[in-house]
Amino acid sequence: MRLARGLIVSCQARSDNPLHGPQFMGAMALAARDGGAVGIRANGAADIAAVKAAGLPVIGINKVLSADRPVYITPSLEAAAGVVSAGADVVALDCTERPRHGEAPAVLIRRIRDELGAEVFADISTLEEGLKAADWGAHYVATTLSGYTAQTEPRPDQPDLALLEALATRLSLPVVAEGRFNSPDLVRQGFEAGAFAVVVGTMITNPREITRMFIKAGVPA
Repeated sequence: MRLARGLIVSCQARSDNPLHGPQFMGAMALAARDGGAVGIRANGAADIAAVKAAGLPVIGINKVLSADRPVYITPSLEAAAGVVSAGADVVALDCTERPRHGEAPAVLIRRIRDELGAEVFADISTLEEGLKAADWGAHYVATTLSGYTAQTEPRPDQPDLALLEALATRLSLPVVAEGRFNSPDLVRQGFEAGAFAVVVGTMITNPREITRMFIKAGVPA
């Protein structure tokens, strides 16, 4: 299944989250589908397999943490193969040129396409990285890592609409907005800036963090 234009919901919960686990992420995906989402982003084989029940295209990632390398989003072909085996339609990976355990993104994109037969979703942080990922053969370029790399820190509170617009202007492939799109109005601005799709995670699928935000903003000490 190919991604369609619209809202993509990221269904992820870390191990310390009460909603961690495929049962909960599968339910989140069903709710997102019923709400009108066009795709799901999920992490790890178990969660990817669970969210497939929603019948939407799945952008799969495989987070492999390392103490000595900053890249952890699907950093190797082995990690990508696990994502595809679990049923992901699209493989998302860190396409910055930061140190990683695994092959360079240019090689990884080619091998995912040629050997795994999957589409590639390039998570980038700068315009240059996005242009390179497109040249390397990515099917989608996303602003996911803007604010999360040394080149783009400190991280702002708002989405990087300038990067989104620059990518949409320069690239003919679909550009996806991701990162801090925390309100319907910001999602609207993302589409107005040229996004093919917008990914929203925390503000839809993480009630613990949403609760913390409400308390911080509105509950007196």
